[in-house]
Amino acid sequence: MDQSPNDRLRLITSRQNNAVKELRAAFHTGRPTDDGYSAVEGVHLLEEAIRSGLRFKTIFFSQAAEDRAGKLLPQIHSNVETLLLPDEVFSSAVLTESPQGVAALVKLKTFKLEDLLRAENPMLLGVAGVQDPGNLGTILRSAEAFGATGVLIGDKTASPWNPKVIRGSSGSVFRLPVVKVEWPAALEQLRAKGVQILATSSHKGEPLPEVDFTGPTIVLIGGEGAGVPRDVLASVDGTLAIPHSPKVESLNAGIAASIVMYEAARQRNTQ
Repeated sequence: MDQSPNDRLRLITSRQNNAVKELRAAFHTGRPTDDGYSAVEGVHLLEEAIRSGLRFKTIFFSQAAEDRAGKLLPQIHSNVETLLLPDEVFSSAVLTESPQGVAALVKLKTFKLEDLLRAENPMLLGVAGVQDPGNLGTILRSAEAFGATGVLIGDKTASPWNPKVIRGSSGSVFRLPVVKVEWPAALEQLRAKGVQILATSSHKGEPLPEVDFTGPTIVLIGGEGAGVPRDVLASVDGTLAIPHSPKVESLNAGIAASIVMYEAARQRNTQ
């Protein structure tokens, strides 16, 4: 007799179970586990993680969502730990107020700056000081949508492994090469490879439609209000500005990155 996928589920009733504690810590601290697994929640993100070929450590189902195991578990390797939790135990570990009852610990792919520079004509985004996880998630999602070859994450920026960033990216962080860097050294390395280094500015700079994105380029996006840090701005080749109504002081960082990447993709696709 064939085994049902749900037969793989092991019932855990204690909030103090080690796997449950790992999931809770990964969600509530916004950091990966000690062995490098990040917390994700919801059917869509789990399906995106599967599609992206990520490695799973543990998958968690609430008892109310046990029927979802039949669809997801056949796509998961049999050596992955799969746990069934009472609804209140599941809710104590995750972040959302109305959880879908599915969560997991997954290992995101890691990259080095050298990996990104192997692209024939790199188009990169650099994120400098964007602390809002939702904004960074939007930036990563737009970067993938408009063909960025990678994203560099600098100091004082939300972690790309934060569960809120992962959710905001809608799974793009599973596929898009993302590298944490220190700006002075990273910009020197980029310049040595002939990469044009630009930064966005709310007040001055070359109008976006006049900027040439057809060659190797990185565009630095700063946090709202403060913008790109001054010490980083000192190392750029130029600044660009997105034309907009003077009634609006500045654009949201995620929106600005999306507009810049759309223009870069438009130019590159019409070469």
